Amino acid sequence: MVWKSGPILGIESSCDETAAAVLGSSGAVLSNVVASQHSVHEKFGGVVPELAARAHLGKIDLVVMCALEQAQIEKRQLQALAVTQGPGLAGALLVGVNYAKALSYGLGIPLMGVDHLQGHIASAWLADPTFPLPCIVLVVSGGHTHLYRRETNGECILLGRTRDDAAGEAFDKGAQMLGLGYPGGPAIDRVALTGDRLAIPFPRFHGGRDSLEFSFSGLKTSLLYKLRRMAVPLRPEQIADFAAGYQEAIVEVLVTKSLAALKQSRLSALAVVGGVSANSRLRAVLNERAGHGQFRLSLPPMEFCTDNAAMIASAGRERLMRREPCASDLDIYPMDGAMILSETSSVTAGFPK
Repeated sequence: MVWKSGPILGIESSCDETAAAVLGSSGAVLSNVVASQHSVHEKFGGVVPELAARAHLGKIDLVVMCALEQAQIEKRQLQALAVTQGPGLAGALLVGVNYAKALSYGLGIPLMGVDHLQGHIASAWLADPTFPLPCIVLVVSGGHTHLYRRETNGECILLGRTRDDAAGEAFDKGAQMLGLGYPGGPAIDRVALTGDRLAIPFPRFHGGRDSLEFSFSGLKTSLLYKLRRMAVPLRPEQIADFAAGYQEAIVEVLVTKSLAALKQSRLSALAVVGGVSANSRLRAVLNERAGHGQFRLSLPPMEFCTDNAAMIASAGRERLMRREPCASDLDIYPMDGAMILSETSSVTAGFPK
């Protein structure tokens, strides 16, 4: 099928957000609908894959209809579809991909599979289409902490990634240890506002000379041992200090590595995307550093930070504009697509193919 420039529908169901969005012919976001499953998974302290898949199955048609209604677009006006292929939870991905395949077949329009990370990367240009290329992109979320160099042709070169836990996972596990509930990132962010960032020291992982890799498992272990040494239950102000110090350690490493990547690449533009880019302390530190004139910064609006379908539609649209091949027989890949990359390898947007 050949893509004709026009409205494109994006669908995202990789984890615990059922999302659909419509982009207009120019790429403008006409609607961006997200149905959260936080209430489903909160009592378990994390996402339960089987429950996530069932929730997607029950919501996806309603979410798509709502996105079309908000965009004032009818199905027959759509010119293409984009859907998350992976990485993510297998059952959750299957719901979105199979729905998109059926809709594509019924409407007779092209279907483009999108890598979830490439979706996050594309979000940097949703609100700031003039953001320059090449640039450094930090993708930081519950499942990913990756540094890329993005070229003018959309090619992404992996510069570094976490050796163990993603930053978002570290936030979730830290919040769980502190009894702050799920999701952990927003909970720690909120409580840390009243805490002293310097009251309780935490280790920072820097790695070897010029390393652009991350590691947060040692930080989690440090928090665990510090809490075990406390003989009595923590007072609210102590929890706030723990949260603030723990958050500061994560933020400092993310900022330091990102600025190191800029320096090593001799670039002056940094985009930070993914769910953790919504963290208020991270945004404050990055804006402060960028404000000194060191580099140009792209921080997506909050609605584009966490999982959403506008970013998937945008990434799919970019690939369609480059006339990349579509496929009606899309399959999912639950594992991290970036695992196929080496430190020096590169891929075009929408990997793997």
